[in-house]
Amino acid sequence: MEPHDFLAEDLLDIGDITSQALVSDEKIEAHIVAKEDCVVAGMTVASQIFEKEGIEVQILVNDGETVINGKPVMALKGNAAAILKTERLALNFIQRLAGIATITRNLVDICNSINPNVKIAATRKTTPGLRKFEKDAVELGGGVRHREGLYDQILIKDNHLKIVGSVGQAVKKARESSLSKIIEVEVVDSKGAKEAAQAKADIIMLDNMEPYKAKSIAEIIRKIHPEAVIEISGGINPDNIARYADFADVISLGWLTHSVRACDFSLEFLEVY
Repeated sequence: MEPHDFLAEDLLDIGDITSQALVSDEKIEAHIVAKEDCVVAGMTVASQIFEKEGIEVQILVNDGETVINGKPVMALKGNAAAILKTERLALNFIQRLAGIATITRNLVDICNSINPNVKIAATRKTTPGLRKFEKDAVELGGGVRHREGLYDQILIKDNHLKIVGSVGQAVKKARESSLSKIIEVEVVDSKGAKEAAQAKADIIMLDNMEPYKAKSIAEIIRKIHPEAVIEISGGINPDNIARYADFADVISLGWLTHSVRACDFSLEFLEVY
């Protein structure tokens, strides 16, 4: 879906009945203002929503830049009813995406201060219909996308192993399929990790492990298969992520997109004429 398409949820086939009752052909000038310090995201998305309704847009702070509380990030000029109709949708995008970009930037800074090479990655635990936008916001915060979907990288998980039978056999079948150049395996213990390393999986994900256990298993993997990328996932959040940073290559966390707090922005009228 394009950003503007989400407007149908607010309007159905009826429209903004409040503006229809109260507004005629007034024009307004307005600013969207940050109400807290944050990393800005959603400017491009919001501008597409406004411009589709004929509103003039000037982006004052670009996606990925930091902003302080009280600073305008976008200037608007146009039909009052059009701005009122699109205001909430545009703000919803900006607030959610800025929240994702901001927490991502914070976690990247924390982890890179410990290990400059570790990457912070999004997962597929995104809001249905918003994955592209949410993963864009992770990138704006300095993170990486990980898999975009089920179609672009093989990731062998526990339920796949219940069907296939073993890590080694699963990696072998995945290689023979030629469906993906990169094979990732999720493991939950040292036995699975050793099997994945011996099978030469490209990425070995250590899932839901305490830091001391994950670090010990990472050392085992690197002795068997030094080229393997070691990913940490499962139960990672801002309170514990630093404990994994010194030995991980990638830390992926659904928290970035399923538990993030939206940043605060408002649309403020400057002039009505």
